[in-house]
Amino acid sequence: MARDMQKLVIVGHGAAGLAAALSAAERARSLGLRTDITLLEKAREHEAGGNTRWSPSNIRMDAPDRLAPGFEEDMQRASGGRADRAYFHALATNAVETIGWLKAHGIAFATPIYYLSAGQARIQPVGAGAVIVEKLSHAAKAAGVRTIYEAPAGRLVMSEGRRISGVEFELGEGATAIVEAEAVVLATGGFQGNVVDQDGHRFFDEGGGLVHETWERLARDIHFARPKRIAYAILDSRLFDIEGFERAIRSDVPPLRSETVDGLAAQIGTPAGNLRETIDIFNAAATGDPSRFDAARRDGLATYRITPAKSNWARPIAKPPYLAYPLVGGLAYTFGGLATNEKAEVLAEGGPVAGLYAAGETTGHFYGTAPNAVAVLRALVFGRIAGREAAGFLSKKNR
Repeated sequence: MARDMQKLVIVGHGAAGLAAALSAAERARSLGLRTDITLLEKAREHEAGGNTRWSPSNIRMDAPDRLAPGFEEDMQRASGGRADRAYFHALATNAVETIGWLKAHGIAFATPIYYLSAGQARIQPVGAGAVIVEKLSHAAKAAGVRTIYEAPAGRLVMSEGRRISGVEFELGEGATAIVEAEAVVLATGGFQGNVVDQDGHRFFDEGGGLVHETWERLARDIHFARPKRIAYAILDSRLFDIEGFERAIRSDVPPLRSETVDGLAAQIGTPAGNLRETIDIFNAAATGDPSRFDAARRDGLATYRITPAKSNWARPIAKPPYLAYPLVGGLAYTFGGLATNEKAEVLAEGGPVAGLYAAGETTGHFYGTAPNAVAVLRALVFGRIAGREAAGFLSKKNR
């Protein structure tokens, strides 16, 4: 005779948490296992979804049925050879199947041009990260998953023998409650043109590579080295002549604009003389043939005898109106986190912690830099693995 209903708690309502909840419900049903699955989310219902809701969710695959060649080797290079080979092998071997699973739940995929780049292909859910949250949360609810919103998780509750027995969460006004669990999945996320600085000076090779190759270094520089931790992308109206330029703009605010450089300087609060001088020096160094300009690839249109150089896409800034987009560093992901294996089990010094799983940005598998277009993929793949493994763990306990 079957024992009482088995209890699983998932913490986090982004890609990893929702994939874990739905996967666990489906696996439990296939095993004939009676489960009570609860998902805890700190946000209100209409705000839930974590970073996934706001992410473009580009995925490093050539097509929905094909992973990019050399994927595992790329992960090793990005980590300086320190990446867990078994973990990333599991990611690679489960990627296509996971995308198929998402498609079965109503998520369509397209292969858009990545920003303006004609480089490596990427796939993207039609509707970006918001559709992942929408479709998976709907499917999880239909599968019987109960979600408690506005319930920040505080700590794991352990019983004798270091066994998982529940998760404590906040009710508000200092009160707490405990939801019982024989297994837990943690999916809480991380512990979360020309560019001039506030003084009107260039400081970076804006044409050093495609956007996914240089954005992290630029963001670090702005945040840690620039006055007031802000910079401005200075452009002229030829931006609007670039077909599809909107794909390259990821700003929450419209650009400042002026018919004169001095007027633009006044709007961004930088000395007009500095900005004029910076643009004049840059224009004098941008002597290449402008017909070579190609926004979709490294075109080799470089500046001449200027520091810092601009290695590609160097055209004079001379056609008003002049534009300035404010740039600040943002927390896109974090490094460090829980150690996990290819089964999404959380690892302690003595090995896997029984009944404890984790997926997504709360797990630490990158060192110093992270390869682009991998975060959402690994959240989905290992969220699905975590849910499946957690259900299997509960099934064994039920025997």
